[in-house]
Order: sequence, then C-alpha cells, then structure tokens
Amino acid sequence: MCGGRAGAGEQWSGCVRSFASCSGNPASCRKMPQLGLLHWRAWTVLLGQLRRPPGAVCIRAVRSHSQVAEALFTSQLKPHQEKSNFIIKTPKGTRDLSPQQMVVREKILDVVVSCFKRHGAKGLDTPAFELKEMLTEKYGEDSGLIYDLQDQGGELLSLRYDLTVPFARYLAMNKVKKMKRYHVGKVWRRESPTIVQGRYREFYQCDFDIAGQFDPMIPDAECLKIMCEILSGLQLGDFLIKESWDCHCFDGEVIDKAFGLLPLSSQINDRRILDGIFAVCGVPESKFHAICSSVDKLDKMSWKDVRHEMVVKKGLAPEVADRIGDYVQCHGGISLVEQMFQDPRLSQNKQALEGLGDLKLLFEYLTLFGVAEKVSFDLSLARGLDYYTGVIYEAVLLQTPVHAEEEPLNVGSVAAGGRYDGLVGMFDPRGHRVPCVGLSIGVERIFSIVEQRMKIFGEKIRTTETQVFVATPQKNFLQERLKLIAELWDAGIKAELMYKNNPKLLPQLHYCENMGIPLVVIIGEQELKEGIIKLRSVASREEVAIKRENLVAEIQQRLSES
Repeated sequence: MCGGRAGAGEQWSGCVRSFASCSGNPASCRKMPQLGLLHWRAWTVLLGQLRRPPGAVCIRAVRSHSQVAEALFTSQLKPHQEKSNFIIKTPKGTRDLSPQQMVVREKILDVVVSCFKRHGAKGLDTPAFELKEMLTEKYGEDSGLIYDLQDQGGELLSLRYDLTVPFARYLAMNKVKKMKRYHVGKVWRRESPTIVQGRYREFYQCDFDIAGQFDPMIPDAECLKIMCEILSGLQLGDFLIKESWDCHCFDGEVIDKAFGLLPLSSQINDRRILDGIFAVCGVPESKFHAICSSVDKLDKMSWKDVRHEMVVKKGLAPEVADRIGDYVQCHGGISLVEQMFQDPRLSQNKQALEGLGDLKLLFEYLTLFGVAEKVSFDLSLARGLDYYTGVIYEAVLLQTPVHAEEEPLNVGSVAAGGRYDGLVGMFDPRGHRVPCVGLSIGVERIFSIVEQRMKIFGEKIRTTETQVFVATPQKNFLQERLKLIAELWDAGIKAELMYKNNPKLLPQLHYCENMGIPLVVIIGEQELKEGIIKLRSVASREEVAIKRENLVAEIQQRLSES
C-alpha cells in the first residue's frame, strides 16, 4: 500500500500510479491501495488534483505529503468528533410524555370525548398537513405562525394551525351541509413556547362543531353548555365570574389533590358588536382587523399598553382609541346587554343591534340550560382569528398558589370558540355558505396545571390496568403459567406474567406491589396435583384456594366488587 517506510518521492509515485487507474467511480476506486476509510468522492477530488501536469504534481506532492496525510486522518476522525458534540433532545416547544403523564392525559381526554359523544357528535380526522393555500388568509396576524413545509412533489404544504379550517375545507370538498362532529388531534404553531403555562409548538386540540342552517343561537347555546359540562366534569373550578371554588378532579385521590383551588372566568362577546363599536367610534373599516387584534391582547396587556399599540403602531387617532376604551373595558351579564341596547351611539348601528339581539336570545337559552350564571358578557373579548363572524367565547383559568410564597400562574385560555358562518364559503367555488359554530378545549394548558400540582404532592399513579399477575414459586412451570394466562386473557381479564422460565416468587410479588396489581394467581406442583389455584390479594396478602374451573368466575366477581 502507499506509505509504509518508503521515501516521500517513491511513496507518492506509487500513489499516482494507483490513482491513475481509478476512473472516479466507486467500483474502480475500490481497486486502489487502501490509504484509509475515506469516502470514494474524496478520492475522486484528490485524483483530479493528481492529474495535473507531472511537474506540478510531483513538486506539490513532495512539498505537501505530510499535509495530505494529516488531512486524510482528520477527515476520518471528523465524524467521531461531531458525534461527541451531538445533544439528544426534543425540538423546541415539544416534549415526550411519560407513562404517568399519559394516564392523566387519557383521563382528561376521556372526560372531553365522552361529553362530545353525549351530545351526538360524530368523530372525524383530517391530514396533519394541508395545501398552503387552504390555510392562508384565515388567521389574520397569526398567519406568520404557520409551519410551512418544503416543496413536495410540486405541492406547497403547511402543517395545520388548528382543526377548524380543515373541517371547513372538508365540508366544502364533500358538499356536506349539516354535521355535528368532534375531532381530537395535534396542531402546530411556530410561536415562542412557554412550557410552564402549557404553551407548546406542537399540542392537542379537542374540537366540537355544529355545521348547518338552524334557528338563531340554539347551536351556540349548546356549545356553551358543552364547554360548561366539560370544565365542570374536570372540576377545574366554579364558573362564577372571578370567583374561586374548592374542587377536586377525576376519580382517584391522587388527581383530586392535584387541582386545588382554580378560579375560572368564562366570557362571551360577538364580533358584530365589536365591529359596530369600531364603526361608531370612528375606526376606518380598513383597520377593523388590526384594531381587533389589539383589543384581543387586553387579557395580557393593560389598556394603556393596548391604546399605545393602537395609536403609535397602527396609526389610530388618539380620540378614537379613547372612545373604544370606554366600551371594551366593560363586562357583565344580561344587564350589560340591556345597557348596550340603550347606548346612544351603539343603538344606531345595525350590525351591533343584530349582535346584541342574538346575545339576549343566547342568555335566555343559557338560563334554560342552567348555565347563564357561569357566563359573562365581556366587550374586551375579541378572538384575533379572522374567520369569526358572530358570537365568540373563552374560558380562562388563574391558578391559585398552593403555598403562600408562590405566584399565581395565568395559563390563558383553556377553552374557546365561536361562530364562523363564512369560512366554508371561502373554499366553495360558488361561495355557498354553511353556517358553523364550535368550541375547542385546550388540553395542554389544563394538563399543565394538573401536572404542576401532582409534582407538588408527589403522589404515585398506576401506569397499567393489569388486574391479575400469574406467578409460580417453583421451577419448570412456564408452560402451566402460559396456559393459565391465556385462559385469563380469553376471558377478558387484564393479566401479566414475568418473562422468565424460572422466576423467584418474591420478585414477582414485589412487582405486583410496585405496579398496584390487585390480585395474584399462584400455581405450583401441589396446586397442579390438587386441581386448584391459589388466589392472593396483594393489599391484604390473604390467600385462598380456588378450584381451577372456578378461577375465572371468582376473579371476575372480585373485580366487580372492587
């Protein structure tokens, strides 16, 4: 091979002869002397240098032989050096969920989905990504948060930003005029994550929507009723405006403790009322969306800061901003709706009067549903998405500190929604409209609160649902254990065994205690001879002998009583 103890000139001459026989492709380069595990493309580059005029090659070769050798060794070491600096982590704004976390999430989702089904919704799923043109001009200023994908086969694609726009696209594409659907799926937003507040770039949404032409406010009232049912089912707190409520969550002491006191505020408004306010206050129609986006920040910023944004950044006249401030800082119940009817400026705007009329009707239905006292009319609620056309609503939690030194944590909206009558028509070639109203539950933010509380209490959660463990105290009983566990599985009983031929009994019992498995069936030589099985309660450690043929019935009876 090239190198060894030969002189520099002789060594390089041998290398030149070897390179000259290489055609620059992998097959021919494999016939060269092996200077090292360098990729064939690298050899091709060196070969190009060596095919220069002989004089230049030889002089340069002799002069830089040590440099070439160093480069070869460096190139072979570089991948290993890079690997040592590699950090294993999840992308920013995402996370893994442990088995313990999955237990809590699944319980939250069970409450949400069971409520959707109770109200007659059908399940639906849509692709995780859509054609980019389907998502553009639907989200106002938030359009910049959409994740765009590289060109794939001539299609410009984007990850879905929410579940509402894909639903509208589905209705238009399939010419569906009426539908009540629910959808649980991941969405992606390219915003700055705030993990402690449950804000991620990848997160789940749980949506419920009613599509179709119906009498005013009946579907809207049902959506608000559903929102109240879910948040009450999760027992996150009372819905009395700005009031706290001592509560628990789910079945099970561990998750009960996790919530503590969580004041909840549930507000509604109507985009027609907002647009009417902007009109009577003197906002140019071209600035409606921009000013609406500023108003939507009142839950995060003071009115002083919002006014500054309107005037300085968005060019609104100061006196116009002041008139807007007189309205958007108001909130109340049905009495505020009546008050707005009497407002001398707002009562002259047709669009605002329509919105106020619908809100009055909505409160009548909410009273019949028994949830009117849980809802507030808040004129600062704007919901910045462009597709909303009517009533809009939002539920906000403020976490109460467990200890006196803790600061309250504002996690923002945990549920929101509204009416979007024009969105489906944006996808229909003829512009045919399908009125829609819906809501979305913010699972991640709810889960963030629960998770934080559980860390404080440090309670343990069962991560499996195993009911019975099949054990043995003796060797050479694997076949009997396998037959026994198959019998339990076939009867619908959740069962496990240890994946060893000859396990010791004590580790098997310890596993049951650690995993919270309630029952153990024990089979050994004596039990096999007598045709019985020992049934052990893990909690009390009591054992009883059961006839083999009665084992399944006995286990099922015990599980039903527990």
